[in-house]
Amino acid sequence: MHRSLTSYLPTIYALSTPPGQRSAIAVIRISGAKAKYIYHKLTKSKAAPIPRRASLRKIYEPQKNGKLLDQALVLFFEEPKTFTGEDILEVHLHGGKAVTNGVLKSIQSLHSNSSEENISIRYAQPGEFSKRAFQNGRADLTQLEGIGDLIDAETESQRKSALSSFNGENKVLFSSWRKSILENMAQLTAIIDFGEDADIEDIDNIFNGVSRNVELLKGDISSFVKKLEKSNILKAGIKLALIGEPNAGKSSLLNTMVDDNVAIVSNIPGTTRDSIDVMLDLEGYKVVICDTAGIRNKSSDEIELQGIERAKLKSVHSDIVLLLVDSANPSGNFISEDMLEHFNTSLKRKEVFIVLTKTDLLKDRNQLAGIKESISKKLNGNYPICAISCVENTGVEELMGSLISKFQEITNSNDETGPIIVSKRVEEILHNDVLYGLKEFQNAKALDDVVMASEGLNIASEGIGKITGETIGVEEVLGVVFSNFCVGK
Repeated sequence: MHRSLTSYLPTIYALSTPPGQRSAIAVIRISGAKAKYIYHKLTKSKAAPIPRRASLRKIYEPQKNGKLLDQALVLFFEEPKTFTGEDILEVHLHGGKAVTNGVLKSIQSLHSNSSEENISIRYAQPGEFSKRAFQNGRADLTQLEGIGDLIDAETESQRKSALSSFNGENKVLFSSWRKSILENMAQLTAIIDFGEDADIEDIDNIFNGVSRNVELLKGDISSFVKKLEKSNILKAGIKLALIGEPNAGKSSLLNTMVDDNVAIVSNIPGTTRDSIDVMLDLEGYKVVICDTAGIRNKSSDEIELQGIERAKLKSVHSDIVLLLVDSANPSGNFISEDMLEHFNTSLKRKEVFIVLTKTDLLKDRNQLAGIKESISKKLNGNYPICAISCVENTGVEELMGSLISKFQEITNSNDETGPIIVSKRVEEILHNDVLYGLKEFQNAKALDDVVMASEGLNIASEGIGKITGETIGVEEVLGVVFSNFCVGK
């Protein structure tokens, strides 16, 4: 009979649905060698559970005359073809707090340290079910981290980007890289071991061939890392800053975009004194919109001046800037010197959209063409310009469409393979181990040092092993990988 590699470990259990919340159901997950034992004790059934068949069972306290706790749906999965590679029992209870607490206490009461029974059962640690899956070879670290990202996904784009790891696509890619590195290492090892018996020309041909292979591989990995850097914007959320002079309509646009009155709107300049961040799901993209204080230097209000400095910093650290301009400004000076100075010193290399606001106040809409031309000349650049009215709700939909297109561009969403998200741990290993090792190979090749070149490839190979978990000493990284997982996963 097959026994999992973790069969000697305690049987673990956890509430896999959010604790402390009143809900229709609550799911308790149990994994380990004593899963069947727990089933028999809770249901008082002598017959073995039928794998992968949902059964309605009464759940009792384990004592001889234990009281009825609930009537639940019970699912049993038999090792090794389970998520953890161990026997798994799932109990789907009614979601009342008293019910779940009663069943959890009953499971814990089955633990026994006596020499006769030695039944080890305990509550699971964060990510321990996933850790068992790794230890039993049911998934590698990239797939398990993908599960964590999938659980944390707040928007459709985040969900899609997490699937590349969850479905094992990254595992296949990393494995192919490692295979290529090992094959090239084998050729260098042959030179080191048998070089004395070979012609110099043959050795040079082998070394040069390996160098060409490494150059191509380094290019592929570098492209992957660049794609990750773009895709990472999806994880944190696209930072979108609304900036402009006081009373340019920033708060009105924010309220229109989120369809709520989250910011105070007033005709009095300087109403917004601090930055207001609002998280929004726009067409599946997580967007953090920041409404800022109006930028002007002529203010005696110390609090407003601090707000202006914060506004400038927010725009500098954002991914996209919406520069709002009051199209109905009676002075005709649509971009002030204060705003122009900030634009030229800090925003020249930013993704900037110019938004002409309050078009409903224009006596003649034909003025817009001249205003757009004037602004383009002053900013000395070809920036997208959108004209809107929050009062009439015109132009806002077109602005949103332009923003969505820009979101797709800056996150690589237009790529055939789509965006990719990996953990910070994986990204650091790709930089610090894999690409570093390949660079060390190239440095050694320039010195015609076969031994050091081989060592560079070894560093890169071990780096990929750290990513997937296929390396000796991987225990040190497991704590990092699973520490952020929720209990019950």
